[in-house]
Amino acid sequence: MRMKFLSGLIVVLVAAALVVGYSSVFTVYQTQQALVFRLGSPQPPVTEPGLHFKAPFIDTVVYIDKRILDLDVPAQEVIASDQKRLVVDAFARYRVKDPLRFYQTLGSIDAANSQLTIRLNSALRRVLGEVTFTHVVRDQRAELMTRIQQLVDREAQDYGIEVVDVRIRRADLPDQNSQAVYRRMQTERQREAAEFRAQGTQRAQEIRSQADREVTVLIAEANSKAEQIRGEGDATRNQIFAQAYSQDPEFFDFYRSMQAYETGLKASDTRLLLRPDSNFFRYFNDPTGQRPAAAAPAR
Repeated sequence: MRMKFLSGLIVVLVAAALVVGYSSVFTVYQTQQALVFRLGSPQPPVTEPGLHFKAPFIDTVVYIDKRILDLDVPAQEVIASDQKRLVVDAFARYRVKDPLRFYQTLGSIDAANSQLTIRLNSALRRVLGEVTFTHVVRDQRAELMTRIQQLVDREAQDYGIEVVDVRIRRADLPDQNSQAVYRRMQTERQREAAEFRAQGTQRAQEIRSQADREVTVLIAEANSKAEQIRGEGDATRNQIFAQAYSQDPEFFDFYRSMQAYETGLKASDTRLLLRPDSNFFRYFNDPTGQRPAAAAPAR
């Protein structure tokens, strides 16, 4: 009976030792930092990863993320200094720099996101409201994001938070304004296109007119030159004919008569009403082409 009692006592003591031992240690991962509260009194934060010790049943451990966290705020409308409305979509990145202050002021990541969203929206309105639409969209975007980050970071120090970065993902006109701007740009482009088209048509007409004028001049010069060459050819031909005629008038008459026969007596139903003793048929009557002697008149 006594042995059973001792065995049970040993088991209880071992179990109690295990519970006490388990309650005396805690693990901090690389992505975490820990706060140890001893009867409600905070101890120095534990930022190094690994196995750490605490007083069992007295100390309470609270884990806080030490990674860089994302804060994505909903898009909101901001009025720029030139009274243009902008739809701004921004986000921020932050980390918990002072875990004790963070736990005492906010207590959780959700509360931190809520407070930072308010601070970020306020900073966006404050900074972007001092500049024009062009500065936000094109000219000073990087500088404006830096100013917003510094402003939010300065206000977040009270919560033990460091704002690492603030980025404007999109800054554009509202849909109705964008449609109006698009229609105005479309009308302007159509007007420019019509103007360019009219200028092109005018230029094409000028080029076409100039080309027609040059063609007319070239054709006239070519015809003039052709007529001149044709005249010179006819003169040369007549001169050659004249020389040939002067060398053998009879052969020349015979040759010209043969050409006349070839032209006039074609097989395409050519009809001539001539007397057989006509001068046209003199080579038919006499190979030498002599005209028949006229008969002496009867007395």
